[in-house]
Amino acid sequence: MTRLITRRAALGGLLLAAAPRAACAAPRADPWPRWQASDESASASVDHAPWDGFLARHVVASEDGINRLAYRRVLPQERDALAIYLAGLAGTPVTAYRRAEQLAYWINLYNALTVRVVLDHYPVASIRDIALSPGLFSRGPWRKKLLRVEGEEVSLDDIEHRILRPVWRDPRLHYAVNCAALGCPNLGPRAFTAAATEQMLEDAVRAYVNHPRGARIIDGRLHVSSIYVWYKEDFGGDDPGVIAHLRRYAAPPLAQALAAQTSIAGDSYDWSLNDAAAL
Repeated sequence: MTRLITRRAALGGLLLAAAPRAACAAPRADPWPRWQASDESASASVDHAPWDGFLARHVVASEDGINRLAYRRVLPQERDALAIYLAGLAGTPVTAYRRAEQLAYWINLYNALTVRVVLDHYPVASIRDIALSPGLFSRGPWRKKLLRVEGEEVSLDDIEHRILRPVWRDPRLHYAVNCAALGCPNLGPRAFTAAATEQMLEDAVRAYVNHPRGARIIDGRLHVSSIYVWYKEDFGGDDPGVIAHLRRYAAPPLAQALAAQTSIAGDSYDWSLNDAAAL
């Protein structure tokens, strides 16, 4: 009996040790060939006006530079309208659109789905507490199949890691998709559109890099958002690559401070819900 308890205790220790690592490990970009098709001759556009209006009403720009969402203020009819918008996106033959339209489509779909998931479980302290993902060590809703697009069941992880990252190969996409956490790049007050995406990405990068969440110097050493560690492969593959990315978008005095940095000393990320009610 003592041996059995000891073995169970040892196994429990291994599981507890593995859990934080599994929770923080970022999925690698894994192309889903199904979504690589597009029609560059197409002139049609996807209507994101309902999502645009929702964001305009409920995104709150705070004095600390972090955008929050007023989940508590969302009315039942607005939830219904969000559901209708998402159903419309699910029914859109996205591969029949040109690539620029597809990019705005997938970003908006990811962000709107994330907000819907939070609303469905609100109040909640963190999106990681919404235990929808399958798997023993999984946290959050990211691996749950949430809707069907062109006959394929799609999860948030599918959108980010099997479609957006491998198809567009643009590190700026990490600043566009929002995971409803204070540590995440801001959820913007406007929906992405094909015409505005490039400028919106540039603005999002600069806002995050130059905010303490993105990069800061502590006792002369560089500390960054964990995003740059989890997805280092998207930012050059090593510390110098991440620093080069930061320098590209840094404004004074951060740019001056980065000139002396050659490695990352530490990283952090705040998973608290981006809830305007917390203000």
